[in-house]
Amino acid sequence: MTVDLDGPEPLYEQIATVLAARIANGVYPPRRRIPSEADIVSEFGVSRPTARAAIQRLVERGLVVTVRGKGSFVVDSPPQT
Repeated sequence: MTVDLDGPEPLYEQIATVLAARIANGVYPPRRRIPSEADIVSEFGVSRPTARAAIQRLVERGLVVTVRGKGSFVVDSPPQT
């Protein structure tokens, strides 16, 4: 899945939506790490601040928790959307 660079929705929001769908589909199972900021930068061709904002959006949605020095992990029971 790609992001729409010219669309009205912010890139970080589009990336967060893609990652949230992967969490919902089990691509990233509970208690397992999601891609790092560097991996998101590489996959989607965005800046590190955009990748960071996408992960922060997932934290705000209650889908992931970030552990300093370890990465971001899917929560045990993601909220149903």
